[in-house]
Amino acid sequence: MLAILLIALAILRPIDHDESQYVAAAILTAHGLIPYRDFAYLQTPLQPYLFAPIAALAGEWTWPALRITNALLGAATIAAVHRAARIGGADTRAATFAAALFATCDILLFSIGTARNDALPAACLALALPAIVRTARDQASRRDAILIGTLLAAAATAKISYALPALTYGIWTLFRADRRPWWTLLGTLPFVALTTALFLQAPEGFLFGVISFPGHAPTEWYQARPWKLSNIAKIIDTLKFLALGPALLAIVATIGRRQRWHLILDLLILAGLIAALAPVPTWRQYLLPMLPALFVRLALVWHAHPPGKAMRIAAVVFACAGLAPTIEAVANGRIPMLDAMRDASAVRQTLDREHVAGPVATLSPQFLPGTASDPRFATGPFYFRSTALLDADQDRQLRLVSHARMHLLGQPPAILTGGEGAWSSGDDRIDTLLATYAIRQGYRAVPVPDTRFTLYVARRASPRPAPHNSP
Repeated sequence: MLAILLIALAILRPIDHDESQYVAAAILTAHGLIPYRDFAYLQTPLQPYLFAPIAALAGEWTWPALRITNALLGAATIAAVHRAARIGGADTRAATFAAALFATCDILLFSIGTARNDALPAACLALALPAIVRTARDQASRRDAILIGTLLAAAATAKISYALPALTYGIWTLFRADRRPWWTLLGTLPFVALTTALFLQAPEGFLFGVISFPGHAPTEWYQARPWKLSNIAKIIDTLKFLALGPALLAIVATIGRRQRWHLILDLLILAGLIAALAPVPTWRQYLLPMLPALFVRLALVWHAHPPGKAMRIAAVVFACAGLAPTIEAVANGRIPMLDAMRDASAVRQTLDREHVAGPVATLSPQFLPGTASDPRFATGPFYFRSTALLDADQDRQLRLVSHARMHLLGQPPAILTGGEGAWSSGDDRIDTLLATYAIRQGYRAVPVPDTRFTLYVARRASPRPAPHNSP
């Protein structure tokens, strides 16, 4: 029942331009391209490879399939928190109450409601918690140690902010041999091997996507809004995000109440918080790494010290606050994902009608058939809107195009605009730059019927038809 509800919310949630790069990466990887070498990817590499089979099977329905996948991963995350709490000694009521409160956090609901890269690492971290709790209670086996290493390494290989909780757990195991640190390390090896192999194939692309871009791009983009980069804004945003749901209440309720073995949960919470505060600015999904361990702790505290009436009322109030943004987002009477798939179908039909086989330059590759997407735009709008992160030679080497060096775009067979704008939490000005370039280069504008999209077709576009049956 929980999974069905989360899937429904994922289908009803409005489109977000953040999804562009993750949908594109899964599709391009499914077509045999390699992240960092053949296209830029701005995260650690696991998700494109795990989701590529889904993209291959789903075809033109890849985007909603990835949303559904993330919703299911969200259900697994909630279930794992409940399971870890029960293993830790919480009774069914306390564990269920804590897991239900976790499920109302806006941080979680947003993260598992789109085709971003938040749900997979959160699920990996949460699924490791039952074995982590057994280890902390001196009940673990070698298999638990290997499983923990595998899941924490998977989380870090899906999103770099999970590397700090993973490293924290690894250091914690070193203080006692019966925590089996070497068996834990053994579990990490497949993901270390994957990351190393991709790094060796394209070291410059890997370092830029995993380290340089996340560290410098937000600061460059928000220079016109310096308040967003300030520490005051970070504190306000963090408190606001935690208060949209019972996370802030859970922090207050668990302070100073723990048994000795709870230390590792506290360390994981702290590591997740530090990982969330490290980037600027702070967004709600950044706080997700701290929540699974936090709500396991809450269940354990409320089992030992059941909440009073005032605390229960406060929990309900905060839960309602956490649900409010999602209710507001899905209560517009439309089905955004269905609308998006209609738009994608119209784009595909227009490409066929204009005999454009690709590649198509666009800031919204999630609306394109897979074989039509220009790999230089696999990052959606996020690199294109930058100015000075790289120079022209590096752009060419890493297969990227910035609006500051539009001449590197050349004349692709077609350019698609209309997907980047306020309606998708984006910026219309960025799409306008691409449209202006197409007009100046003499492209022919072809409105995509019944959509907000425009296809600009080069005068020398290939005359050969290429039906697009999959994205």
